[in-house]
Amino acid sequence: MIRDPIPAPGALADASRRRWLQGVGVVGLAAGGAALVPAGAARAAALKTHARIVIAGSGLGGLAIANRLSRMLDGAKITVVDAKKEHNYQPGYTLVATGVWPVGKVRDANARFMPAGVEWVQEMVAEFDPAANTVVTTSGRRIGYDFLVVATGLHLDYAQIEGMDVGAIGRDGLASVYASPQAAQATWSALDAFRRRGGTALMTLPAGPLKCAGAPLKMTFMVADRLRRAGTLAASKILFHTGLPQDTVFGVKVVNDKVLAYWDAFGVERHHLSKLVAVDIGARRATFASPEGDRQEVPYDFLHVVPPMRAPDAVKNSALAAQDGPMAPGGWLEVDKDTLRHKRFPNVFGIGDINGTPRGKTAATVKKSAPIVAHNLVEVVAGRDADQKFDGYTSCPLIVREGSAMLIEFDYDGRLTPSLPMIEPLQESWMAWLMKYRMLKPAYLAVLKGRV
Repeated sequence: MIRDPIPAPGALADASRRRWLQGVGVVGLAAGGAALVPAGAARAAALKTHARIVIAGSGLGGLAIANRLSRMLDGAKITVVDAKKEHNYQPGYTLVATGVWPVGKVRDANARFMPAGVEWVQEMVAEFDPAANTVVTTSGRRIGYDFLVVATGLHLDYAQIEGMDVGAIGRDGLASVYASPQAAQATWSALDAFRRRGGTALMTLPAGPLKCAGAPLKMTFMVADRLRRAGTLAASKILFHTGLPQDTVFGVKVVNDKVLAYWDAFGVERHHLSKLVAVDIGARRATFASPEGDRQEVPYDFLHVVPPMRAPDAVKNSALAAQDGPMAPGGWLEVDKDTLRHKRFPNVFGIGDINGTPRGKTAATVKKSAPIVAHNLVEVVAGRDADQKFDGYTSCPLIVREGSAMLIEFDYDGRLTPSLPMIEPLQESWMAWLMKYRMLKPAYLAVLKGRV
């Protein structure tokens, strides 16, 4: 039986709103106000060059770099290679999956954000040949470059889970927030049906690098919130199975300990070193394996699947992938964590989820690193050194329940790096919720357009 130690929705509202009124000007600048600054303000003259630059990928990282370089370089041939026509606001998937947002708020057209003068090859990169300074598309087209930006994102490896069917998300209690806007919407359908009757919610988290590592935690908090609001929390169980070691669910210790304190208080039952390896969707049974190979079947009414993640095949199977060390098994891009320049191919840079860095697979990481990557690339085009360094900034608006969140910001070393004085990083607040709900998407769009 689960107890509910979280304060009622209005309990923190008054104090939080007072902090908001005091700090709204600062937040407006941080979240979206910078988007109002003219694109040409305080900008150095564009570097004249005939360099050929290929950007592989048109997600947040790829488009942010394309928009920046189109203004920073005069005469360069910039080519974006990606078949994707729809642009998805992935930080909003958890809001869709928990019934807060309609799915339309996370869907847009890539063409709206592609800068003028950039060639858009609407195919996927099938092969990287960095020795020949060439990418090969799915149709076999070879595109040469002088400089390459890898912004492919990562691969959701659902195939590692026997019996998993992404097309079945939304049915028979099956949920997964990561796969697509449609999967997020279907996840809400499954959660909406589950919360009305309650039962056993089975939440999962694999070991290894993954994007938005806070999403599995947010989903766990919000499952509890939806059960509480429906009046079925007390008769329900929430089980959290993770491949991570004992007492670990998040990579920053102070945040990890705060989350565990919440979960211990309302009885989330944790199972560590327990990897999801199979699911029988029709029977609503999940199978977990220990590092020793022992297997356990667990029945459920609601299952949230978080797949293992790795580099896309085109990167993983290329010379660009890490050759040894902890990033090699996933095939992550072998970049210097400070300059985000490839360690062995100096005319290659990485941006976003693909990078084999200690942390940093969030939209906030791209916000902080895109100006650095663009600057460093332009410096290298000009024959100078890549002289700006990225500190690994990552941000996670960790939703505790609808109307309250913690705004967690940290660097490579796991040190908290709060940027907004009115928000305490380990204190849940309405202000942090407002940031997630209202203000972060305008900031995201400003990054996408290369304005901040």
